[in-house]
Formats: sequence, C-alpha cells, structure tokens
Amino acid sequence: MKIAFIGQKGIPAKNGGVERYVESLASNLVNLNQTVFVYNRDDYLSEKINEYKGAVIINKTYLPGKNFANISHTFLSVLDVLKRDVDVIHFQGIGPSLLCWLPKLLKPKIKVIGTLHSFDYGNEKWNGFAKMMLRLGERLMCRHADEVIVLTVFMRDYVRTTYNRNAIVIPNGADLYENINDNILSTWNLKKNEYILSVCRVIKLKGLQYLIAAYKNLKTDKKLVITGDGEYLDEIKKLAADDKNIIFTENQVGENLDQLYANAYLFVQSSEMEGLSISLLEAMAHKTPCLVSDITANIEVIKDNGFTFKVNDIEDLKNRLEYLVNNKDSLSIKAEGAFKRVAEFYSWPKITAEIFEVYKK
Repeated sequence: MKIAFIGQKGIPAKNGGVERYVESLASNLVNLNQTVFVYNRDDYLSEKINEYKGAVIINKTYLPGKNFANISHTFLSVLDVLKRDVDVIHFQGIGPSLLCWLPKLLKPKIKVIGTLHSFDYGNEKWNGFAKMMLRLGERLMCRHADEVIVLTVFMRDYVRTTYNRNAIVIPNGADLYENINDNILSTWNLKKNEYILSVCRVIKLKGLQYLIAAYKNLKTDKKLVITGDGEYLDEIKKLAADDKNIIFTENQVGENLDQLYANAYLFVQSSEMEGLSISLLEAMAHKTPCLVSDITANIEVIKDNGFTFKVNDIEDLKNRLEYLVNNKDSLSIKAEGAFKRVAEFYSWPKITAEIFEVYKK
C-alpha cells in the first residue's frame, strides 16, 4: 500500500506533537513493508533530505506567515500527491483538512483519512478569521474524509454530537524506554532525580506561566527544566528571568531528550487544552512520575497512574509539587503503573497496526 502524509511541517521531528506522530507512524508503517510519502516544508530542515527511516520525503515550498504557511504547503502537497500512484492520503489536523475534499473531487479512488489532533482554534495566537477557517477545516474533515481518527473518547463524543459522524479512537503512541544513561545531563548542570521537567511546544495553552509561578513559590533544591521552543518562549523566559534554577534547554531530540525524560524526578504537564499529549506518553514510557492538569485528555491517558492538579490553579499546583518533592516514596508505584499502561494501550507497534487496519478498510 502507498500512503501519503500531508499537513505536518516535516520529519524528522524538531518539535510539535503532529510531527512526532507522523515520524513514528511513518517509520512503523515502513517496518510493515508499506510505501510511505511524507511532505516536508522545504526549509523545515537545515539540509533537505529525500528519505528518512525508509519513508520518501517530498519537499514543497509555501507562503510565509502563520496564516498562510500551512494551507499553502498543503495545497501544493495535494497537487503533487495527485500525480502519484497512492492509495491513501492521511491529513494531519483540522487546518490542512480545509483541502481534504480536493483529492475526493479530482481522484475519487484515493481514500482520505483525517486525524483530529486537537481543537486548534482554542489557541489565542489565531485571529477571528483564522479560527473560523480552522472550524471549517474540522467540519470538512468530518464531512469528506473516508474515516476520521480521533485521539480520545472525549473527541469521539464531540465529533458524534457536533457532526453526527462516527470517528475511530486511536490514540497517539510512544516507544518504551529502559536503562537510559545520564551522561548528557551535565550539559545543563543537571543531575539525576534533581530536577522537575516539562516538555512541550512553548505556547500559552501549555500553561507554563502557571508552572513557573508555582515553582517560584516552592521551597526546593530541585531545578525546573523546560524543554521546547515556540512563539511564547521569550515571554516565558521573562517570567523566569530572576530564577537561576529554571533551565531552558530549547528543543531536544534523540538521546538528549531521552535522558532528560528518564532522569527527571517528576514530569509536569500543565496544559489548558490537549488532544492527547505525546510528551505525557513519552514521560510515562520512560518510567518518569507524572503530575498533570486535570483536563479530560490527561485524565483519560493517565487514569490513576499519576497525580493531578486543578488546571490553571497556581496554588493547587504549588501544593501538589510541594507534596511530591517531599514524598518520594509515593512516586515509584505510580510511575511503574504508567509504564505498564503505555505498554498495554499506547505502544507504537499496536497503534500503527490499528491505523493500518483503517487504511485497509
């Protein structure tokens, strides 16, 4: 089978859950002997590549600017993929799905799959027109895609109620990690179990402003490490400017990121809104204890295998952090349970097999 991925910035992933999703899914599909095409923005990587882990990389240009980059790249990718002999086009997210009807119109035999990763119109960076177009993209996905994949039961119920459409729940995935080294930590003057970690795209919805405020009111020798990049990074750095124990590593991948996850005392996911956090799954897959905001997407993933705080509540977050930094014994059992939960429900081979069955259907 020949499968094309459209809507991501590119792979290998530098940042962003969608890119990490596509990278993992594409490579696992290659392991199933499928032919995979991934459309990259032509300047996503410092050097263009034509292949990654067996997937064919197709580089396409786009119009600059946050309101035009995604849709223009999607348009050119669709025009290109229609020239190729593909069986399935898998659109990533509601923005690119503004054009999911085009392959159905011009080449009806190609099957179109859409994954609803998140409700992007909740992001404050978009103006009113952009939010309207994102909602339209969501509607077009639910109307025209042959199958709609959602990440959580909550999202499935939303699609059913809003669009009278049955969606298939297939969550994000993670690989399982054990016996990770800690030699790279010295790069940031860190030591095993001596820091609290948050990994995310640095946008306002990730709630880092609440995490930093809570941490500053916390009496602890443990450092706070924020890994990621994004349009809110400068603002977040200003909030942390007077605290030398708040460390920014910017984007990390591969062994660097694995070591940051595996050796953290605690992982904190403070988001106001999520589809399904890949960073949370990865922390669980590294056997790192997790403290998360009590939004539905987080609760659905972690169940009772971690700790929660009230979303956007600085005082509650501070209190939970204070308890956890002073009660180490309560962490290991939760972390082990979270690891087993990933192994049972969220491993990438399992997730890939489920998505491949959707393609075949």
